[in-house]
Parts: sequence; C-alpha cells; structure tokens
Amino acid sequence: MSADRHLVVGLGNPGEKYRFTRHNIAWLVLDAFAARVNWRGGGKGRDAAMVHAGRVLGLDLVVAKPTTFMNESGIAVRKLLASERVPLEQLLVVVDDFSLPFGALRLREGGSSGGHNGLASIAGELDTEKFPRLRIGIGDPTESGSAHQHVLGEFSLAERALLPQVAAAAGEAIEAWARDGLNKSATAFNGWAPTVETPGDGAAATPAPAAGEVDGPVGSDGIRKTTHGWRKPLVQRKAKPGDDAR
Repeated sequence: MSADRHLVVGLGNPGEKYRFTRHNIAWLVLDAFAARVNWRGGGKGRDAAMVHAGRVLGLDLVVAKPTTFMNESGIAVRKLLASERVPLEQLLVVVDDFSLPFGALRLREGGSSGGHNGLASIAGELDTEKFPRLRIGIGDPTESGSAHQHVLGEFSLAERALLPQVAAAAGEAIEAWARDGLNKSATAFNGWAPTVETPGDGAAATPAPAAGEVDGPVGSDGIRKTTHGWRKPLVQRKAKPGDDAR
C-alpha cells in the first residue's frame, strides 16, 4: 500500500428504501464523487462495505459505503483500516448532521458522536473519538416532528433542488482533505452552504442559463455543468417509510 493512501467512509443504511433519505446524504455524496472520477458500478463488496479504490485526481483513495446498518458502521471502518493499513489520521468519515443547516459543511478532527449511532459505533470499535469527519447538514429535525422521522424521511422538494450543489462541494472538500490535509480543507470549506435562489431574484436583469450552460438545466447529453465542473445530476426518487435504522 502507498504511504499516501486515504480512506473515505460514508455512513448510511443499505437497501433501496433508505437510499434517498436524509440519513443517507453521505452515500449520495460518495456516489456523485465516484461518477466524477469515472468509477463504474457500485464498487466491490468486501470488508462489510462496497468499495472503490484506485488512483484518481492524483490521489490514492479508497472510498467505501458500509453495508452494515448505521449502528454497526464501526465494524466496516475497523476492517477497512486494517486491510488497507491506513493510519487513523488518513481516515475521513462523511456523515449527516441535523445540528447544521441543510447542506452546510464542517470538517473536524474529532469530537463526540452527538447522538449519531454511526459515529458512536466507530468510536466504540476504534476506542477513540479522535478521527476526522466531514459533517453535512440535513437541517432542523423539529420541522419533521422528531429526529427519527427527520433522518429517515425523504428530502423535501427544496432540498432536492440543492443536492447537486451540496454533493459537488462535499466532493471537492473530500479531495481537498486528501490533498492538503484537514486544517487547510477546513479553512476552505467550513462555513460553506448552498446558494438558495429566491423566486424573482435577478430575473428581470439576468436571464436564466440555458441547457448546457453553467448552472443551467441538464443538456441533451444528460450532463449538467456547474461552477465545480461537469456533473451528472443526482437522480431523485421518493424514499419509502423504513424501519428504525438510526
């Protein structure tokens, strides 16, 4: 294994009924990242995870989605760290966080689980809470009635509109972390939040971008161009009510 190999683990729940729930936003981010670097398919199943690995963007990366449920995420992380021989400081856990506004990004070198079962499982398996994480905001749960309903609920229409923007920025934060380290990437991305367009803002002065233009709709080739580069749009589907996987 190369000395510069980095391991990125996105937390989520396996199964189609969880795919587009807020709790799985980290998986959507990793799926968008895989599409960006032209990794095909869903990855290889090993170490209790679906794994992509290789040299992309000039970086040696292992990107994994645990196939355990959320509350046993630590099993996959422990196995992957051992098999890839990656030191703890070269692990990044990507995770949803309802204490942050939707789409906001925060890179941290450690901290408590904050009630998140996935983080608690990792801390328990590794016997430490000091591992880097990229937290992605999923908004205040009180609007959904409870934290459980919120994290396992589907994205709102407004959130769906922002997902491609969030996924692109989070993917760049992952790249910056692997390339430049935690401190520099945190300086660059902490405080980032998606741009919410208010209906009518600038409509009279600036025409909407056409298909294929930056921040315009998807072109005839199925690609949407953003300020972050060419991106395939995330496919949005309604999540089905699921069991408690918090």
